[in-house]
Amino acid sequence: MKITAHIVVSDAARASEWYQQAFGATERNRVTLPDGRAMTLELAIGESLIHVASEFPAAGIVAPTTLGGTATVLQINTDDARALWQRVVAAGATVRHDLADQFWGELHGQLVDPFGHRWNIAQRLREVSGAELAAAAAAAFGGSK
Repeated sequence: MKITAHIVVSDAARASEWYQQAFGATERNRVTLPDGRAMTLELAIGESLIHVASEFPAAGIVAPTTLGGTATVLQINTDDARALWQRVVAAGATVRHDLADQFWGELHGQLVDPFGHRWNIAQRLREVSGAELAAAAAAAFGGSK
């Protein structure tokens, strides 16, 4: 069993171009409608697949930009977070949380793409024990252990 994300954007063809530029994605498959619009497509980002669908509001298929945001965050784990971060920001992503060394052991930041989806970029820096993580989380979020 595996999970493959399926996201909705305003225009799947335009999103494919952006994800290729920003993340180095490769388009593997596309379903095109008679009017030329891309209904859905499959992208490979590194070893992962993601399905990207165009928005069809009449059918209840809407993007975060139509909904006014999203609670979902997609995370890319990489060996060079700084390089990927710079590439994605240069492509036009909006910084939500700066890339920084985090108490859970990652170099980590969050961006929003032009289609309203949130992306974490992360690089494992060190292993953190459960006790250390619990104490750091309590300190960060207003409690103590």
